[in-house]
Amino acid sequence: MANNLNEELDASCTSEYSILSQVIVCEPRYMEIREVINETQKEFKEENIDRILAMKQHANFVTALRNEGVDVIKLPPQSTYPEQVFTRDIGFTIGNTVYVAEMANAIRSGEELLLKLWLELNEIRYFNVSKGNIEGGDVILDGKTVYIGISDRTNEKAINELQGLLPEYEVIPVPFVEKYLHLDCIFNILSPTEALVFPDALTKKELDFLGSRYDLIEVNGDEQFTMGTNVLSIGNKKLFSLPCNKKVNNQLRERGYEVIEVDISEIIKSGGSFRCCTMPLLRSKSKVTELR
Repeated sequence: MANNLNEELDASCTSEYSILSQVIVCEPRYMEIREVINETQKEFKEENIDRILAMKQHANFVTALRNEGVDVIKLPPQSTYPEQVFTRDIGFTIGNTVYVAEMANAIRSGEELLLKLWLELNEIRYFNVSKGNIEGGDVILDGKTVYIGISDRTNEKAINELQGLLPEYEVIPVPFVEKYLHLDCIFNILSPTEALVFPDALTKKELDFLGSRYDLIEVNGDEQFTMGTNVLSIGNKKLFSLPCNKKVNNQLRERGYEVIEVDISEIIKSGGSFRCCTMPLLRSKSKVTELR
């Protein structure tokens, strides 16, 4: 059965902020803005991406992750896929299962096949979400609650399918202004009690609801554009954030977070930062086989 390869539990993810042990990334070797598919890319279409710089910045990020004890798995970059660096979108781990995404945009369709191949090679069970479009940037996990953004990339058909697959979870759809691409571009959970939010992208109803569950740390418009919400938490109140997002970083440090600053400013020109560039797989290490 293709969707359920074995009975071993090789993946484990319970929140956005518990200790990260293993993560999937992809080098931006072929990164470019070939076709504008989000608002950020509109600003940088003409100057486009300096691949050499993007590769250097990504390598620095990978080194920093490994210095923090994270096992980094690299999918092989393919020239067909200019957005492949954003591995968050091709899948997501909930509990002990990896859910492989159904990509919404033609230029990204097919990226998920490399993830499937890697999962099969390592005998890690997965489920292919197929009844609608869903991308991992819209999926935010906190214990037994899954927040899913209703966006240009994720629709209610896929959300309903996921709800059916996760009867023990509370699945909460979160509509937001679609031009902000994914939910993690405007909302990100940092701890059981705190979350980053860009309030302008949400209605009062959604903002009040999220505010009833978390102490919301507001991100302003300038720092939302530079992906201020799109931090990556690695556990123990440590997270990765861009050096340019000074207000966000100061607020986080005031609340006791250790902010690890790495410059990936070339990569964010295509519309994603640290969270977008990583697909967490599990919380305890295991031996894996690389794709070549």
